[in-house]
Amino acid sequence: MSEPATRPKPREVFIQGLTLEGRTFRPSDWAERLAGAMSCFRPGMRSGPGAHIGYSPYCVPRVINGVKCVIVNEALREIEPMAWDFVMNFARDNKLQVAEACLLPDGPPKD
Repeated sequence: MSEPATRPKPREVFIQGLTLEGRTFRPSDWAERLAGAMSCFRPGMRSGPGAHIGYSPYCVPRVINGVKCVIVNEALREIEPMAWDFVMNFARDNKLQVAEACLLPDGPPKD
């Protein structure tokens, strides 16, 4: 008998700007604020002037199907567990919907 297929771990967590009750989360710039708070966590942990400008690739705001989201890469958990806990606790404390998934890269351009 073959081994059952193991489900791969999700690579990203989507914190959605919708509460568990389906209401839009406020303030309207929550995703940018949360991602901005995580901006210092980046590959190579660059520092110095301007290092904080721009979002971390591990925590980025996006709008998906008209819903503001923050996409948190699971790599953040390994790099800085306290930062991972911070964003996950933010979602839990504010009763936000969270989905585990992996964004697929865009396909090749169509001719």
